Amino acid sequence: MTHPLAPSKPQERLDAGRPKLLVVDDQPLIIQVLYQTFAQDHQLFMATSGAQALALCAQHRPDLVLLDVMMPDMDGYEVCARLKANPATRDIPVIFVTAHNDEAAEAHGLDVGAVDFISKPINPKIVRARVKTHVTLKAQSDLLRSWAYMDGLTGVHNRRYFDEQLTAEWGRAVRNKAALSIVMLDVDFFKRYNDHYGHQAGDDCLRLVASAIKNSLKRPADQVARYGGEEFVCLLPDTDLAGALLVAQQIGQQIFDLQIAHADSSAAPVVTVSLGVCSKSGTATGSALALLSQADAQLYAAKAGGRHRTCGTEIQHEK
Repeated sequence: MTHPLAPSKPQERLDAGRPKLLVVDDQPLIIQVLYQTFAQDHQLFMATSGAQALALCAQHRPDLVLLDVMMPDMDGYEVCARLKANPATRDIPVIFVTAHNDEAAEAHGLDVGAVDFISKPINPKIVRARVKTHVTLKAQSDLLRSWAYMDGLTGVHNRRYFDEQLTAEWGRAVRNKAALSIVMLDVDFFKRYNDHYGHQAGDDCLRLVASAIKNSLKRPADQVARYGGEEFVCLLPDTDLAGALLVAQQIGQQIFDLQIAHADSSAAPVVTVSLGVCSKSGTATGSALALLSQADAQLYAAKAGGRHRTCGTEIQHEK
């Protein structure tokens, strides 16, 4: 079963408030200088090749990349272009660190998506100032983006955000041969709840349900979104069917434990949910759309089977 519920380690809690900075250079001296400059107030990741840089960006999503232009296997321009072509990494700002000062090289760097250039030999004070500027801009952009992806009623993510994250996580799961699961859930007899208690009470109910779902997800990578109306969806990376069913059951129990009275429900005297789970094993093929569709089918099965229950399946192989 794959779904670690343990709290984060002390170092992870320490790092949580610090910007993540990836330094990419094949010269140990440059890496050492930049490490000494930023280690105290940043989470630092180091790469000595373009391929390693791309892997670290996909895994850790740094807030900024300091990228050497001249590297043996893949130059910085190609690394930057690949980062910008990937929806999961395109918003990470890149600052080129280069010994070249000609305008053509700088123009090319800006064309492939860099936000700034820093010349070698490195002046730590200048590097620190420019990194601070772009990390601040990144934080502001992230905040604005988060508002665009937020459901105004419940405070969880909206469907647009979920759709983008599903595409990104499916791609990552396929590349890494990792498991991926979806939990879809629907508040049982919610129209009856609205008719009986009024729409204001219905809104309050959805807020409580959303909060209960959020509190049931223990890992930072787990995500919940309001999919529409009284329907919510959870995305669980690196989680197999057994782990996803456990999470779904915990969500259902936590919502039941809220004990929100629902006099017109045929499932229970309190608010309950029906849940559908679909999981992709590490070796499974298929598509993100198939995963979502089968989770929806399992939700329908749970509702057809009497509601206030969970149904689940693994995605079938597709040719």
